[in-house]
Amino acid sequence: SQRDSGRARIQELETILSTFKQDYNPNFNDEGVKRTVRSWEEYAARDRSSEEGDAVHDRDLDEITKPDHETGAINWAEWERSEESDVELLYKFEEYLPKSVRDWVDQKLRDLRVVLVENGILAASSASGPGSESQAVIDARASLKAAQDTLNGQVDQLKTHQEDLKKDFGPEDVFRALKGKCISKDSGEYTYELCWLDRTTQKSKKGGSHTGMGNFVGIDTITVDDEVPPDGRGIGSGERMALRYENGQHCWNGPARSTLVVLGCAENDEIWRVVEAEKCVYKMEVGTPAACAAGGNESGNGKRGIKDEL
Repeated sequence: SQRDSGRARIQELETILSTFKQDYNPNFNDEGVKRTVRSWEEYAARDRSSEEGDAVHDRDLDEITKPDHETGAINWAEWERSEESDVELLYKFEEYLPKSVRDWVDQKLRDLRVVLVENGILAASSASGPGSESQAVIDARASLKAAQDTLNGQVDQLKTHQEDLKKDFGPEDVFRALKGKCISKDSGEYTYELCWLDRTTQKSKKGGSHTGMGNFVGIDTITVDDEVPPDGRGIGSGERMALRYENGQHCWNGPARSTLVVLGCAENDEIWRVVEAEKCVYKMEVGTPAACAAGGNESGNGKRGIKDEL
């Protein structure tokens, strides 16, 4: 060890100086040599009683540094002191209090806990697990979640309304009230359905999947020149409002289906006729009061611009 090595080195130096004193010539007139010899004589004559104390001290050090377990290493963890928490210090402080004072403080703490539990601030002692919560906290969390759900729903509604404000619902928003409503008509092997400002669909009466005839893309105005049938259900001639539905289901070796919905003034919403003008390109004639309210020309059995003049 370093201690033993240091001792051996000191012993070696003492031997050198002792030999030097014995071989020293007193008649040699060198003040440096004489001073060195005198210093060695004083060192050698010094009381060596401290050596016994050093032996005791060394024995204690050997006992302390002796291996603590089978590994032969020193268990330094036993000499380390961990920092005490504030709670531990508080409990140690309580140990110095008289018993009567400790009992009084303990009772007050118990009373305070009962009040906190009764008011839902602390969880009851029967609650299990480290994550148990008081009823007040549970109720508050539930209320917060309900409020967040309500807020999210209102935000979604706001976004929907903002998007609707950007959409075209025709002159004076006449089609806003019709959005989401659907009408249909049986024609031969199929039933045709028009959902306002949404989609047009062809449904087979024999079952099977439905065929999308187009999705709503916008409102337009076109010029038509048709004869009104005897029953009055027709678009006639002149400028008419039309709804365009595009990007429907693809035809076999053909384009994506599309539908042009031409509107005529009528008392009720009804599909008058559906024709396939070209391959997978449909024309649907529809009567609706919305065409009358939008100032559409007289067509079918509807009337335009009726005034009550007295």
